[in-house]
Amino acid sequence: MSVSSLTGLSRLCLHTITTRPWNIEQAADHYASAGVKGITVWRDALEGRNVSQTGQMLRDHDLTIVSLCRGGFFASKDSVKRKETLDDNRRAIGEAYELGTNKMLLVCGADPRQSLEDSRKQIFEGIAAILPEAVAAGIRLAVEPLHPMYADTRSAINTLKQANDMDDALDSSNVGVAVDVYHVWWDPELESEIARCGRQGHLLAFHISDWKIPTTDLLNDRGLMGEGCIPLRKIRSWVESAGFNGFIEVEIFSNTYWHEDQSQFLEKIIRAFRDYA
Repeated sequence: MSVSSLTGLSRLCLHTITTRPWNIEQAADHYASAGVKGITVWRDALEGRNVSQTGQMLRDHDLTIVSLCRGGFFASKDSVKRKETLDDNRRAIGEAYELGTNKMLLVCGADPRQSLEDSRKQIFEGIAAILPEAVAAGIRLAVEPLHPMYADTRSAINTLKQANDMDDALDSSNVGVAVDVYHVWWDPELESEIARCGRQGHLLAFHISDWKIPTTDLLNDRGLMGEGCIPLRKIRSWVESAGFNGFIEVEIFSNTYWHEDQSQFLEKIIRAFRDYA
């Protein structure tokens, strides 16, 4: 099935971390049985497994492997750690290739011991360093800007404009962006920067969840679509006006939902996707 032919529920992709209590085999069984057609695989789900065989198992369930999550974390004051990170990103590119996907998500990293400018410089240099391997493997690198609350340790790339500017400077069709509504919904330049993504061919991924009110944990209290204040359908309209017609990826970190029966949680995801996404 070509991505351009996807409609309705067939555009739904789930990140394995969304149903974290399930291993990847359980996730594949349940996703496929529910009619979900896409899966984004987090690297922890591959631990102890043959990556190539796992990819085939997912395809046998009629699941499209949308992307591998995640590489990145390039920024560090420690030069030895930066080198180790580059080596790990190269391994991740190899895993993406073996798994059978053509996309890897990047959470770029930051280090509070140095300036944000230094972290951003190291992020640019890190992506440039792994880019030849990505091109050779046919893997596109999707830079995901993260909410400014994560600028201390998780990402010094905090707006879509910063991601677009860096992509322009890298000047490669193998580098683009992932728009995650949880991280960018607040940005007054979001509509214009999404349009810019479309013009430049940078828009590689679209992730959804919701911002709960109040949010009790800035990492692990994301909401189901329709449960918070993010204007999901408005942002989706901007993304689709920019030419994006691929999978819509549900990525929810939630201590609350991880403690629920995951089959019931999956039913809630599907209802929320249909009603609010």
